[in-house]
Amino acid sequence: MTTVYDFTVKDRMGNDVSLADYSGKVLLIVNTATGCGFTPHYDPLEEMYKEMREQGFEILDFPCNQFANQAPESDDEIHQFCTMKFGTEFPQFAKIDVNGETADPLFAYLATEKPFEGFGKGLKMAALNKFANANNKQFGDKAYIKWNFTKFLVDREGKVIARFEPTVDMDEVKKAVQGAL
Repeated sequence: MTTVYDFTVKDRMGNDVSLADYSGKVLLIVNTATGCGFTPHYDPLEEMYKEMREQGFEILDFPCNQFANQAPESDDEIHQFCTMKFGTEFPQFAKIDVNGETADPLFAYLATEKPFEGFGKGLKMAALNKFANANNKQFGDKAYIKWNFTKFLVDREGKVIARFEPTVDMDEVKKAVQGAL
């Protein structure tokens, strides 16, 4: 049975990192962007990281520029922005694609394990859905992730146990992480 521990990703410097290095930890794997309306999610993410990392919690940050060109910077520029503006200390990896033929295999796996179920209800969610659908048409059946700041919760055995779209309240994400710890 495949788990997230079977994947290797690139760090910001281009070095291979086996996710098996995180074996036994609860993970929140997030695709991010510096110019997105959801970028303020970095604040509660960093708060959760500081509060729970001693309990075996890690956030793995994967910048992506596939959604309305909202992360055009280099890996170093993205890292500087996140550390200076939000004080992030959790691991940030190399910028990747999460959709299409060039999608990182980790994100294709995550999205297959926990497919998109919608952004929720309301006018704001309907507007995001329309915008995301227009953006993701180019990826067809390989539009695995619908927007920036999609979060996947992984248990200590490497199994994907939840998916949170960017519209999910961060308090709900935090409660799920606490439950997994």
